[in-house]
Amino acid sequence: MNTVTKRAYVLLAIILAFIAGVSVLGAEFALKGETWATSRVNGHLYSGNEVKIAGKILDRNGVVLAETEGSKRVFNSDKTVRMATLHTVGDTYGYISSGAHTVCRDMLTGYSFVDGIYTLINTGEGKDISLTIDANLCAEAYNALGGKKGAIGVYNYKTGEIVCMVSAPTYDPENKPADMDSKDEYEAVYMNRFLNGLFTPGSTFKTVTTVAAIENLSDIQNREFNCTGELGTAQGGKIICNKTHGKIDFGTAFTKSCNSAYAEMGIAMGADTLESTASSIGFGRSFNVSGVNTAKSRFSLDGAVEIDIGWASIGQYTTLINPLHLMMVAGSVASDGSTPVPYFVVDKKREEVTEQLIKKSTASQVRTMMRNNVINNYGDALFPDMSFGGKTGTAQVAGEASHAWFMGFSGDENFPYAIVVLVENGGGGSDVAVPIASKVMKELKNSL
Repeated sequence: MNTVTKRAYVLLAIILAFIAGVSVLGAEFALKGETWATSRVNGHLYSGNEVKIAGKILDRNGVVLAETEGSKRVFNSDKTVRMATLHTVGDTYGYISSGAHTVCRDMLTGYSFVDGIYTLINTGEGKDISLTIDANLCAEAYNALGGKKGAIGVYNYKTGEIVCMVSAPTYDPENKPADMDSKDEYEAVYMNRFLNGLFTPGSTFKTVTTVAAIENLSDIQNREFNCTGELGTAQGGKIICNKTHGKIDFGTAFTKSCNSAYAEMGIAMGADTLESTASSIGFGRSFNVSGVNTAKSRFSLDGAVEIDIGWASIGQYTTLINPLHLMMVAGSVASDGSTPVPYFVVDKKREEVTEQLIKKSTASQVRTMMRNNVINNYGDALFPDMSFGGKTGTAQVAGEASHAWFMGFSGDENFPYAIVVLVENGGGGSDVAVPIASKVMKELKNSL
């Protein structure tokens, strides 16, 4: 091979390497250009690692939740609104990963593949985005929590729009406490408990056991339970009930939230059946909510003995649930077993996913049971003109006060909303969580 030929091959190799490099760079730019342009090292967008220039963040009614004034990012003028919407809007440093400031930073800067952030640099204005939440409803929900830790969520179970998303503890982003990191009252303050928290569900889990019983115990509608206040198990341990209910049927066991009856059902079905039902309802899965992956609810009976199965059947043992997931279960019961995956950013591209969490025929039966629960236990006056159905939970937590829960839905087709309320270490679900749900749902009803 002569020298000219060798040089030609070398030149060809260089050209091919160059083309390959350009191709890789182009692909990287297409995939990561948005991330590079909106990186926190970009001085056009950030100062001291804090967002300074971006578009407005608006609620569903056009209320400004955050905007840029000059070179400063400011939040809504109302302190309660600022605190109630913090975990949805997000902070300017990105510590709250679920907030719009983080999950929508490309949109807020007006980034485009062709121009990058050229428009924002020239005009000083980014792109405005709208959220599905109602700021005033969130403020009402935050006030209803009364300073307690917890989470409240409400969504339209037909469209998936989240109209209320509150997580506490929170803080005022316009006046962030200097000693926040050293105080227990701000424990896990950056975490959105509604989307990313996991908590013992207590008796709200009986809705899952109810689904399993309807589908796997052929005689469940005719079965009679004898509650003596406790249920003995093969291991010699006992499942303690909240009261002595005597002889009751399936529907009454649900309305009375009888631990003995539900533990008996769970033990009769066995670990595999309960795990299979929980899995079909969404345990062990994460849901993508406007770019935020929710925490995975957990239900496992691996190695469990009879008494463990009994406790798991009533929402104790090692079971943990994510509040948004529990809200979706309520929405599924209300809408023939299916529900759209919730979202909170109007403008963000999303894949519209509908989850069939419960069989249609089963959902109909559970819906009737939850409706009767409100009529017979809490009273329709708490949820006027809503045909409301619901279930409370009082979840025991070792060494601490119980978590107070409520999950429920409006059966009115013209008011298709489901709610979840969690008050961490708040006490009883009926005494604490139900009144909160009542306030929030009345406020929503009156605002429409």
